[in-house]
This record gives sequence, structure tokens and C-alpha cells, in this order.
Amino acid sequence: MSFEWKEVRLSDIAEFANGKKRPSESGKIPVYGGNGIMDYTNSYNSEGETVIIGRVGAYCGNVHYENQPCWISDNAIAAKPCIKGTGRYLYYKLKSMNLYNMRIGSSQPLLTQSLIKDIVMKIPSTSEQIKISDILTALDYKIELNNAINKNLEEMAQAIFKRWFVDFEFPNENGEPYKSSGGEFEESELGLIPRGWSVGTFQDLISDTVGGDWGKEAPQGNYTKEVSCIRGADIPEITKGLLGKVPKRFILPKNATAKSLSHGDIIIEISGGSPTQSTGRSVLIIEEVLNKFNTPLICTNFCRVIKPIIGYSEFLYCYLSYLYNEDVFFQYENGTTGIKNLDIGSLLSVHKIVIPIKSVLQQYSAQYQAVYSTIQHLGRESDQLAQIRDTLLPKLISGEIRVPVEQDHSAPDLPMVAESSATYQP
Repeated sequence: MSFEWKEVRLSDIAEFANGKKRPSESGKIPVYGGNGIMDYTNSYNSEGETVIIGRVGAYCGNVHYENQPCWISDNAIAAKPCIKGTGRYLYYKLKSMNLYNMRIGSSQPLLTQSLIKDIVMKIPSTSEQIKISDILTALDYKIELNNAINKNLEEMAQAIFKRWFVDFEFPNENGEPYKSSGGEFEESELGLIPRGWSVGTFQDLISDTVGGDWGKEAPQGNYTKEVSCIRGADIPEITKGLLGKVPKRFILPKNATAKSLSHGDIIIEISGGSPTQSTGRSVLIIEEVLNKFNTPLICTNFCRVIKPIIGYSEFLYCYLSYLYNEDVFFQYENGTTGIKNLDIGSLLSVHKIVIPIKSVLQQYSAQYQAVYSTIQHLGRESDQLAQIRDTLLPKLISGEIRVPVEQDHSAPDLPMVAESSATYQP
């Protein structure tokens, strides 16, 4: 049996309170601001279902959901559903609205409780609200699970790289850790290294480097070849298996031929660093990445393409990532103010690295290929699930798509207000 949707004010279905300045003590309880979790503390001012709304500044109108004890900071508003189990629906309902457009103030955007409370909306019965939120939550949960798996996989891969190529505890012919099981070492300019290994530079493992291209926003003159162009800002998303917001550009056909990316290429950012974040983020291009785009893939001219010798792509990429995470790239930046640039020539030809024997290299590459392919697969799945969720959300929330439910006689029909399911502590 279906229900007619009813018109209510937000103040009819939720209780509101401004957040408070967070305690100074650290802990394990999340502190929410307009941009989500911003820190952790040891006390809470909200428990149970809570919808967090950004109240002030750049994140004014952002919406988040929490169902565990948390602290709502003073740049956010807490909304507590009046009927148990409807918090997720309230979250998705507010998320589907552009609350930022309701802000007041120009120099400092602001949302007030009174503005939010006066929002009028149509909502279905409690049962249908729960059914709708269950569908959307299932999609979000799977995306979060994929993200968590990918994060663990990447941390595991980084740990294995350090163990093998920094600590020299790669498996020997008996499968035992090389160093701790008595493996032989020899002197080198970088100190003791496993016997048979060598010292060199990244350039020893590279066949070529290629510049990027930015082209034009639309077809213009001879700029007719459409491509997808990876920027430095897109690199973190692509390394997680996601599409990011890679723009479409138009370049010269001859440049598309010369600059299109291939399996095994590495993109490295050469401009865009800051005093706290070095330049040099990188991403490994494999078939799974290329197949996500319906046009040839290139990188912007603020990046560079490294083409490793066959068999060295995984090792070289992981080595670059390791050095970046260790803040080594700060040593290879030039420019004293504003945007920093990476001295890619010095990094590749001067920085000394330890190069393993091929048997160890091949073993590591095979392991990393499996991990990285899984990351790219799960990331693509998350992108597809997000597209489904974003397509369904406005249709479900508006009633364009109805969810069949049986009448629930145990819950009051809206907009009757039941006892609040949780409390907010000022």
C-alpha cells in the first residue's frame, strides 16, 4: 500500500542546535565541521542519529551523517530527527538540496537555524523514508567498503616495498627474509646492499620522458583531436582507481599520436607544490586506467610522462611514491615563492637508488600488478555505484520513483512528531 506525500517544515520533523567549540583534549570521538570529520576528541555533544550541516564559511550547506557519539563544532548545525530511524532519509533529503544557495552574507557565507527550520518539503511515510534511505545507504556502504579495501591495499603495497627495497627483507630462494636469514651484502656508495644488486639512478631505468599538452577547451583551428587530460589535481583520485574530474581537451592530431599514454607509463607532477606539499605526485598508467576513458589519455603540460624500460614500471613507480611520501622531493624543488616546480632532470639523473636483481624485481612487479589492478577495479566499481546513487537520489527523494512498502501501523504518519530518537547536549 502506498502513502501520499505530505508537506512539512523541517522544524516539524527535526530538532536543531548550533555546535560548540571543540574541547582541547584529543581522543577517539570524531569532531565534525562543515567539511566532515576535522579532528578527534575525548567527549561528545551529540549521540544517536545526527545530520551535520555546515553553518559558516566555504563549507556552508555541506551535509554529513553520523549515528555514533560525536562532537559538533561551532561551525556546524546539528539536526536530530524526531522519529527514530529517519535520520538517513533526512540526510539524503538535505543533501539533494543546494543549501549553500540559502546562505546569507557575502564575505562570510552563513546558514542560520531559522533559515533551515523554515524549509518546506514533501516527504513520504516513515516506512517509505526508511526504504528509500536503505537503498541509498547500501550503495554508499559498498563505496565506503571499496575505499577502505583500496586504502589497506595501498598501505600494504607501500609496506612491502619498504620491506623489500629499503630494509632488504625480500624473500630469498627459500622464501625467508633475506637480511635476517643471513643474506650476503657488499659495499656500495649507498652503504651495504644485497650481493648482486647495483647502485644507479632512475634514468638508468627509463627509455624516454615526454611532455604533456593542454590544448584548447573546444575545437579550434587544427586543434581537433579530443583527449582526456590528467592534471596534477587528478592524480590522487586516479591512484585510488577513481575517475576524478579529468577534463576533455582538444589538441593537434600529431600531438595526440606522440603524447597519448600507454600501459606502463608513469605520470609525474612537475609544478604545483606548496610549502607543506611537495611537487611530484605520480600515477602508474595500466590498461585498466586507459579503459576507463573513451578518448585517448594524455597529461597536462604541468606534468611529465616517464616511460620506463619494460619490466621496471611497477618498481620505478613505487620507488617514486616512496620518496614522495618520505618528503625527499622537497630537495628537488626550485622556486622560492608561490608555486613550486620539480627539478625533474636532477631527480631522475642525480638521485642515487638501489636497483635489485631481475628475479626479485619480477617477483615484486607481479605482486604489485595484482594489487594495483584490484585497486583500479574496485575504484571503477565505486565510480559506477556513485553514478547510480546520484541518479537515483533525486528521483527517490522527489517521489518520481516510488518504493513499494507495506503500511506500518506501529509508526506515526508524518508530520506527527514523536519522541526524539536521540539527544543533543549543549
